[in-house]
Amino acid sequence: MTKKFTVCMMVAFLFTIMPNVHAMHIAEGFLPPTWAGVYFVIAIPFIVVGIMHIKKQTKKNKDLKMLLGLVAAYAFILSAMKIPSVTGSCSHPTGTGLSAIIFGPFVSSVVGLIVLLFQALLLAHGGITTLGANIVSMGIAGPIVSYLIYIGLKNKNKKAAVFLAACLGDLATYLVTSIQLSLAFPAQAGGVAAAFTKFFSIFSITQIPLAIVEGILTVIIFEFVEKHSSKEIEILSEVK
Repeated sequence: MTKKFTVCMMVAFLFTIMPNVHAMHIAEGFLPPTWAGVYFVIAIPFIVVGIMHIKKQTKKNKDLKMLLGLVAAYAFILSAMKIPSVTGSCSHPTGTGLSAIIFGPFVSSVVGLIVLLFQALLLAHGGITTLGANIVSMGIAGPIVSYLIYIGLKNKNKKAAVFLAACLGDLATYLVTSIQLSLAFPAQAGGVAAAFTKFFSIFSITQIPLAIVEGILTVIIFEFVEKHSSKEIEILSEVK
């Protein structure tokens, strides 16, 4: 399992050093200021609650901070694997499904904030003005879907639950991104609905295969974490 984990992380890292630089979900300055502000307002309460959850969870066991760092690194690496897609945006795995499964959806909003901020500042992926919108899609909507699917299915088939949580959480992220883009840029003929159909259909071409790959990788990483951090997982199940 350790070898599988190492190989997966190395492959993901190779994608991060490719020379192409595209937007993280929605590019810097691409959204109108009003919409950019709306998403910041939506994101802030989730981040505040997420910080409170992190303090509560790590208070009982300091080793949980290392586990949190692992899931954040996983999200950072996966979300740096980019394929050009809709103008002003791109397709890539999100990685936040793992944090939602282990730590819950609110903590994932903080993970999303950290990942998106570092990529905007260090890799020129995404931006500060669109940070709120990208947090809403990748750090809030996707993780909520992942968490609910995992909770609903884990007692029936845990591997299937992890796979579907990561896969469908990834797709939910792009569903929300498509809604955000269609609200900001409605089509001249057909309005928001027509724009959404266009954006999501284009995203689907690249995102469905990526979501399946993310689901498989997340199963491997989750099994690794569950094997080597069983004590921390048990603590989290009590305080999450």
